[in-house]
Amino acid sequence: MEEMKLGAVESRFADIIWQQEPLSSGELVKLCGEELGWKKSTTYTVLKKLCERGIFRNQDGQVTSLISRQDFHAAQSRRFVEDTFQGSLPAFIAAFASQKRLSREEIREIRGMIDSYEEGR
Repeated sequence: MEEMKLGAVESRFADIIWQQEPLSSGELVKLCGEELGWKKSTTYTVLKKLCERGIFRNQDGQVTSLISRQDFHAAQSRRFVEDTFQGSLPAFIAAFASQKRLSREEIREIRGMIDSYEEGR
C-alpha cells in the first residue's frame, strides 16, 4: 500500500464506502453529494486517488474496499508508533497514560489483551 494516511475529508469519504460497501459508483456519487456536498467529478477524482493507493477498488462500477477499516486504522497506528516512538509500544502507552488517567476498566482491558497475547505464543 502506497500511503497509509488519509486527510480529514478523505477519511469521511472512506467512511462512506466502508459503511455502505459494496455500492455502485453511482450510489457513491449520490451519497457524496448528500453528505459532503461534492460533485460527481470530485467523487471520482478522490475515488481514483484512493484506488491507486490500494485502499479501494472500483471495478465495473462496483466500489469495494481492499483493506478493512479496522486493518487500515491498525496500520496507521503501527506507523505512528514506529515514527513517533521508535517502534516502542511501551513508550507510546507511557506517553498516553501520562496525559490521560486510565480507568480501572481500561487497565483491565489492557491486561486482558496482554494476557491473551501471551497465551497465544
